[in-house]
Amino acid sequence: MNSFLKPQDYEEQACPLCIDNLKNGTNITKIPTGRVIDKLDEYLNRNDYDGALRHLLYWKGEAEFGNDLRGKFSVLNELLGLYRKTGKKEEAINTVHEILDVIKLLDNENSVSSATAYLNCATVYKAFGILEPSLRLFEKATEIYEKELKEDDSRLGGLYNNFGLLLCDLERFDEALNLYEKAIETMKKAENGDLEVAITYLNIADIYEKMLSPQYAESKINECLSIAENIVLSHNPQDGYYAFVIEKCAPTFNYYGRFALANELEKKAKEIYERA
Repeated sequence: MNSFLKPQDYEEQACPLCIDNLKNGTNITKIPTGRVIDKLDEYLNRNDYDGALRHLLYWKGEAEFGNDLRGKFSVLNELLGLYRKTGKKEEAINTVHEILDVIKLLDNENSVSSATAYLNCATVYKAFGILEPSLRLFEKATEIYEKELKEDDSRLGGLYNNFGLLLCDLERFDEALNLYEKAIETMKKAENGDLEVAITYLNIADIYEKMLSPQYAESKINECLSIAENIVLSHNPQDGYYAFVIEKCAPTFNYYGRFALANELEKKAKEIYERA
C-alpha cells in the first residue's frame, strides 16, 4: 500500500457507531476511511496524482461537513505525503499546521496514529528545508514509536530511514548511520521489509560518500549498491508499491554510474503504473 496509514492508525480509538457525539453534543457523520484509503491506493498505483488530490480533497470536505475529526485526520495524513511528493510547499505546510491542530482537538497527542502524523509532518518540513521543526517532530515520533511498537514493525524501520535523512542534512552522519543500521535490523524482521532494506543501503552509500575519503568510500559504496540491486531485482510481487520504491531508487543508482540499472528500473516502474 502506498498510503501512509495502516488500518490500526485510522481505526485507533474509533467509535464503532456511524453517528457519534462530540463532547459539545454535535453529531458526527463518519466518512468511510478504509474505503477512502483503498481508493487512494488505486490512484497512487496508477501514478495519478491529480486524481488522488481530487479524491482526498473531496473526502476532507465530507469529513468537515460531518464533523468527523478522525476522518479528517486520516485524510490530512495522506495529503501531507501527496503535497510533499508533488512539491506543493504552501499547501503542505498549511496541512502540517492543520493536522497538528486536529491532534490537539482529539486529545490524542501520544498515540501511535499521532506519531505517524508527526513523522509525516517531519518529512514535509525536511523536504522543504525547514530542519529544526522537522528534528523536533522526528524526535517526538521516535519516542512514541519506540515505546508502543514491536521491534519488527515496519513503521519503525520507515521512521529510522526518514530520520536518518534529516540527520544527514544536519551533517550528523554518525547518528544517521546508527539509525540506518537500526532500520536494517528492524526491516529484516518485518514482513515484506526487503524493499525498505534496499532503500536503507542506498542511504548508507550516500553517507559513505560524505564521510569517507574517495579511495576508501568507493568499495563501501559499491557494496551497498550491489546489495540494494539484488533486492530490487529479485523482489516479488511487482506491484504499485514496488514501482514506487524502484522509481525512488533509480536516481541513486544513476548518480553512482549504474545507468543501465537505473533505466531498467524507471522503465519497469512506468510499465507497472500503466498496467494498474
